[in-house]
Amino acid sequence: MIDFSVEPEFQAKLDWMDRFVRDECETMDLLFPESGVQFDVSNAAARRHLRPLQEQVKAQGLWACHLGPHLGGPGYGQIKLALMNEILGRSHWAPTVFGTAAPDTGNAEILAMFGTPEQKQKYLGPLMAGDIVSCFSMTEPQGGADPEVFTCTATLDGDEWVIEGEKWFSSNARFAAFLLVIAVTDPEAPLTERMSMFIVPGDTPGIEILRNVAIAGDFDPENGHHAHVRYDKVRIPRDHMLGERGGGFKVAQARLGGGRIHHAMRTVGLCNRALDMMLERAVSRRTKGAMLGEHQMVQAKIADSVIELEQFRLLVLKTAWLIDEIEAGRMKHGAARKHIGMCKVAMASVYANVVGRALELHGSLGISLDMPLAKWYGGNMALAFADGPTDAHRSQLARAYLKRAVPAKGLFPSEHIPSRLARALERYPDAREPRPIAGPAAETA
Repeated sequence: MIDFSVEPEFQAKLDWMDRFVRDECETMDLLFPESGVQFDVSNAAARRHLRPLQEQVKAQGLWACHLGPHLGGPGYGQIKLALMNEILGRSHWAPTVFGTAAPDTGNAEILAMFGTPEQKQKYLGPLMAGDIVSCFSMTEPQGGADPEVFTCTATLDGDEWVIEGEKWFSSNARFAAFLLVIAVTDPEAPLTERMSMFIVPGDTPGIEILRNVAIAGDFDPENGHHAHVRYDKVRIPRDHMLGERGGGFKVAQARLGGGRIHHAMRTVGLCNRALDMMLERAVSRRTKGAMLGEHQMVQAKIADSVIELEQFRLLVLKTAWLIDEIEAGRMKHGAARKHIGMCKVAMASVYANVVGRALELHGSLGISLDMPLAKWYGGNMALAFADGPTDAHRSQLARAYLKRAVPAKGLFPSEHIPSRLARALERYPDAREPRPIAGPAAETA
């Protein structure tokens, strides 16, 4: 049976989260708004304020809930995680306060899945404790996320791997205690077996941050946290490979599905906050002799936002349910792939529409930095590129459905009415012949 209810015990945790995020995490947003500051473990003031909040989260049993029981976590499953992330999406500090900030969440998952006991002890433990942050270094400046054109290589030299090449948009590299780097180890192998994943300690000689790139929505164009990195003959021990040689593609894919769902539900949370702002503005401001909310165009913007957001939320929750069914063994592996793609494609447009309408209703105040809307709207396009470009998912989704399509057998489409009618008459040749009406009515006539 389909059931949209939430058990009372978990609803109580969600209610606590909602109050806590509004009261404490949104306050952190105001106190420490700088780009990437939530990942800077050396920022003493921010960490001094952060630690007590994290302890409250841990006391509630809500710390780092993204790991399943087989990976040492509470095992909430994707539906519960989706409902939690809907709340966390209200604040850019909230994921750090709750130990679920990207890219650390995905990195923790693949360390738990593919790491050796030694790797887990050295890197996963401190990461899960919130003592360090990490970086996922995959895309490259000349080819973006297309693995076919990756040129960063890792060559085995005795008991060491030597990494050479450049990576682009390696988020949080300047704060990271370690970086997960995907590099070509077997250039002649098939694409999915060409690359391997490596753990690179952040203080390894040869790591050069060429520039920390800012994005739309950041305050300082020279102080972003998405690094252009050069690996100049970076040497790491042989045992710092994560997973098997040639298995980098598999390792990378393992971290993306859940991450896309978490991003999607956090988008719902932020859009809910924008909708609340839209509604407040509509009943607070008068123009042309009436409240904003009494004008039909404003009502249309509100209605469209409510509908789009509800549709998207239900899509994400269904996708989370599919992933849980796969994890439980009730559906085959890959059954959620198309829906994950749908979430990825829809996310950026829903975000842009809802936040954009809220900004419009606030007029000049909305475009100013006195409100958070302009910063949110400016950062919208980042969602279109995070975890892979949206257009790639759109194309992949279309191809998946095209595989299910069957060509029309004749000259006309299968729904061609004259052709279908002709076939129907072949089955029932006397269907249109007039017949006398039987029964009492005919006798009366």
